[in-house]
Order: sequence, then structure tokens, then C-alpha cells
Amino acid sequence: MNDLVVTTPDSPRRKRRAGRGRSLIPIGGERHARERSEGDILSLPPPDTAPTPRHWKSGVFGALDIGSTKMTCLIGKGEADGSLRVLGYGWRRSRGIRNGAVIDIHEAEQAIRATVGQAEDAADKRLDNVIVNLSCGHPESHVFNARMPIGGREITDGDVARVVAEGQNRARTEGRSIIHTFPIGYSVDDTGGIIDPRAHLCDHLTARLHMIDAGTTALRTLDSVVSRAELKIGGLVSAPLASGLAVLEDDERELGATVVEMGGETTSLAVFGEGLLLHTAHIPVGGMHVTRDLARMLSTNIADAERLKTVYGSAELASEDETESLPIQMTGDHASAIARVSRAKLVSAIRPRIEETLELVRDRLDSAGLGRAGRGRVVLTGGASLLEGIGPMAARILERPVRLGRPLHITGLPEGTAASAGFSTAAGLLAWAAGADYAFRGAATPEMRSAGLLRRFVGFLRDRA
Repeated sequence: MNDLVVTTPDSPRRKRRAGRGRSLIPIGGERHARERSEGDILSLPPPDTAPTPRHWKSGVFGALDIGSTKMTCLIGKGEADGSLRVLGYGWRRSRGIRNGAVIDIHEAEQAIRATVGQAEDAADKRLDNVIVNLSCGHPESHVFNARMPIGGREITDGDVARVVAEGQNRARTEGRSIIHTFPIGYSVDDTGGIIDPRAHLCDHLTARLHMIDAGTTALRTLDSVVSRAELKIGGLVSAPLASGLAVLEDDERELGATVVEMGGETTSLAVFGEGLLLHTAHIPVGGMHVTRDLARMLSTNIADAERLKTVYGSAELASEDETESLPIQMTGDHASAIARVSRAKLVSAIRPRIEETLELVRDRLDSAGLGRAGRGRVVLTGGASLLEGIGPMAARILERPVRLGRPLHITGLPEGTAASAGFSTAAGLLAWAAGADYAFRGAATPEMRSAGLLRRFVGFLRDRA
């Protein structure tokens, strides 16, 4: 992976303080790399078992990414080698959705029907339920600590379930519903950093829980739209979490990384560390805002502005941009006229919005209080991340190592390798459906995970509809 890092070649170098005693590098000499012999090295003991490919659930699964600019349905299954294979896909322009929320139920229903129908025909498989991305209802992350007495005995499954339930009760807010509950650490008495507290002896058990909630009415509307399309929601998954499942390697999630999913109307981010999801955030700015900026500045229509952005656009100005001239179809009273504009003017309309978006991402990361986890590598993905020059700009503004991410270990996506970043969320939803959710269960009982909770929540909504 090639990282784009911030460099400051003009900054003065710090002088090395002279060490006491004999120098490790002889005066006047040069240090040469010397390979140590095997007898001088104490290596880690070999693993007990060889690494095995990821184990998927058996069967065929469906994933539906309901975005503001496009809808994507993937039907696929897990392979024995640990990869995912897409058997069929549907990909249509989104209708009835804005900023992740349903604004026209009829239009959204028709778009979902067409997208899912296209995937079903390609896969020769009919879907009853789908895993859907959570983008509506202004999703928010919250971290709560819950504590309960144990009385000096061993911690049981029931104790873990009760302490998680206590945290959920504390987190509930009127008008909002909890979709995800992720344990991010336990403490038994004064010993923290416990991954699985079961069978530990202690007086008190404390759970640190990361919860993601969203507006209840928006979730009811989403469920209604999907039901009208003759489908059931098999689970809701935070959109940036899904993107992280698709584009991050296991080591990145362990060491600490932030996924920034740059969509059409929103930019969302998810911070991972020690294999856990630590934080999410959503920013109501995306690629379509750049398109509208171009349309206004150049007096052209949205379709032509989008074409100019994707074909000629860049986040950074190049020396030859002043001399390169581009044709533009005018709109309004001069709709039949063709004007010409320099590429430099095009870039000058794009750059401020991209800078604003990245500055908002930086501010969200800096204010999240995540410490070292929030300072790790940033992986840009999503359709808007395909803009030329966005990597170096992101590295400069975010002051973090940056790479561009696309879905890993999956075949059969709608677009080739270069443009597959636009399908990261859909690929992650398919991974979740096929069993990637196991990695986020922690020690909590399965029925307290998001899928089971979501089924009961949807039933709760339907009973009161």
C-alpha cells in the first residue's frame, strides 16, 4: 500500500544530542547494515495453528446500499478461500433519497424494486430479505460505561448480557433507537482491558459500550419503503462500518485506521482500533455538492457539471491547467450555446468544497477524543474519493498517512478495480450478511447483537404502525 504522507522538507532538523560513553557509530565512519546471525535472534514462538481463511455462513445473501445518488444491490456468497463472490448485481440512479433519508416514498420504492430486480435477474435468485445500510435518521455514536455487582463469584453469560442491557437502558433517548451495541472493553474490579470477562472472579463488572442510534421515525419510514418493495430488512449496518469491512485489512483494523467514505450527499467516517469499531460520524457534504458548485459557477446543467467533474476535475491545480480549454454546454437563455473554460477555473470551483469536507473530517477526528486511534492511517473510499489529486490534499489537511481504498477479497462488482471504491459500502454489507458480523460480537450474547435487536425493533415498529 502506498501511503501519501505529509512532508516538510524545509523544516530545520533537530541536532542529535551527544550521547554519553562510546558512540555506536565510529567517528569518521559510516553505519553499515549488518544482518545478525540466527543464533543471536530470539524469535517469537511459531503459531499453534496455521492461519485459516475467513469462514463464511453457507447460503446466498443480499445486500442493499440505499444511497443518495445511486442504489446498489449485491447478491453473493462466501467462498472457501475466504473471498466473496458476487453472483448478480443491480445498480441504478437513486430516486426519492436525499442526505441518506427517504424524502419520496413512492420514488424510493420504485428505485429499490428496479435495483433489486436487476440483481435477482442476474443471479437467478429471488431475495426475501436484505442487509441495508444505516444512513438515515442522523446516526450518532455514543460511548457509555455500565457497572454491576458480581459479589466475588465467576462472571457468567447472563452477567455480561445484563451489564450490556444496563448500558443500553442508560443510552436510550426519546425519539431515537439503538441499532448497534459494540462492547469495546471490560473491567473486572480494577483490572481493565479485558476482552472476554466470562469466568473471571470479581466484585464488580464494568462494560465500556459503543452504541450507534438513529431517529425512530426515519427508521420506520425506511422499513415501510423496503416492505412496499416486498422485502424485509434482515439487518441494518452503519454505512461507514460496512465500508471499513470492505476496504481495511485485518492488521489495519487492529493497529488503528479511519475509513472516510465520500458519498454523493454525505461523507461518513469510522475509526477502528484493536479490531473494534470505536467511533462513527456523518457529515452532510458529498460529491454532489461539488457538482452543484460547478453547475452554478459555470452556468451549466447538473449532468454536464457531473461529467466535467469526473472526466476533467481535480482537487489540485497543475501548471498546464491554465492553458487547457474545455467545452461546456450552457443552460438557461443560452442553452444551445457552447462555451469554453480553462481547466484551472474548473479546479478552482472544485477545490474549496473538497478542502471544506476534509477540514470537517479533521475536526471530527480531533474532537472525538480517541487518542492514538484517531491519529492512525486514513483510508479514503466512496465515489467522491475517485477525484484526481484528492490523496495528496487529504494527507496535507488531515496531517495523517492516507491511502485510497477499494473493496478487498471480492469478485464480480459492477465496476473494475479502479472505480470499485464507489461500491465499498455495498461490498461491506454483503460481507456482514455472509458472517463478518462475528468479528464484532465480543462477549455479548448473540441476541443482543444488531441483527437480532433489529428484528425485534422492526417488529416493534410494525406492531405500532
